[in-house]
Amino acid sequence: MKNPTAAMLVIGDEILSGRTRDANMHYLAGQLTDAGIALAEVRVVPDERDVIIAAVQALAANYDTVFTSGGIGPTHDDITADCMAAAFGQTIDVRDDARDILQAHYDKSGTELNEARLRMARIPADATLIDNPVSSAPGFTIENVHVMAGVPSVFIAMVASVLPTLTGGAPLLSETLTVHRGEGDIAGPFGAIAEAYPSLSMGSYPFQKDGRYGAHLVVRGQDRAMLDEAMGKLSEAFS
Repeated sequence: MKNPTAAMLVIGDEILSGRTRDANMHYLAGQLTDAGIALAEVRVVPDERDVIIAAVQALAANYDTVFTSGGIGPTHDDITADCMAAAFGQTIDVRDDARDILQAHYDKSGTELNEARLRMARIPADATLIDNPVSSAPGFTIENVHVMAGVPSVFIAMVASVLPTLTGGAPLLSETLTVHRGEGDIAGPFGAIAEAYPSLSMGSYPFQKDGRYGAHLVVRGQDRAMLDEAMGKLSEAFS
């Protein structure tokens, strides 16, 4: 059986402008690989309502699970929660459970829960809250979409809250052989071995370092015996 599939929707003008480098995709990919969930697609979209709605609807329809990051803070351009409600036909307002979490957090720090901060308690009616042990403001799950903060430390904490609730598959195993040859010399035998093992994923990743060049030949799969056999063939071919 194939592993469950996932997609990620990264939301924010700051990512597309190059002002902010996204770290969340890299982290999520590693966590999902370990859990046996295949991250099959990542989209990056601007802070535009119609674009966000269309993207999340498309991803939710095509993958078992969707993760979003960004746009659930207290400022005017944080529109993700409203977009998610609209995408799934739900109403949205300040919810008592989310408000209570924020109230307790700001009371503890002696900070006012003002109107701007209260925006982070606006949650779609039927969504389930995602715990945020870092800064308290919750994310939420709506149908098969997990809506999370863009701040990496908070995103990581929310992923830790969500992953145990998901059904995974067999972890994806990976082995690498480093070959100090040009890809033009590697391509023929490497392609033949890849063709002989269609259930494995094989890729060549060239490098040049300290005057030396070559390629990392990476083999991925779920069957340890088959993976070891293929690695043996590669080692023999490029020894």
